[in-house]
Amino acid sequence: MVNSLKSSAGGIALQVTKPARSAGLVEEDAEGDATHLAGVYVYGFDGLLLVVDAEKVSSADRAELVSTAASDSGSIHRGEAASVEIAGNGYQVQLPGCKAAGLEIGDDGHTLSADGVLLIHDGGQTRLADDLATIRREQRHA
Repeated sequence: MVNSLKSSAGGIALQVTKPARSAGLVEEDAEGDATHLAGVYVYGFDGLLLVVDAEKVSSADRAELVSTAASDSGSIHRGEAASVEIAGNGYQVQLPGCKAAGLEIGDDGHTLSADGVLLIHDGGQTRLADDLATIRREQRHA
């Protein structure tokens, strides 16, 4: 199931419970209660948002992901610090800059995860999201 972008107190957000767990952006105790929520950077490109763990992804790895996304999409929008937050029975990520990337409230937020990274796209950037996830997997094994 693909979640839709929604309005939140902090602006626009996306429910990302399973992808956030998969990417390691949240840590939980044995009871499933959050013990750590990652601070993230959100970078926007036409039709794609790159959400990167501020602590777990090195500056060099982040630069490679951002430059690849900018080159392949032919676009770049302002990057900003954001956060993963508890929302209902799961987690959401705030998405500053998503309007500049062409994503609006109500749009489907197709989400792909890799270690320390979420790739949120409009459905038209599937190949680029897949490529960035592959790059991130290669970074982890380098």
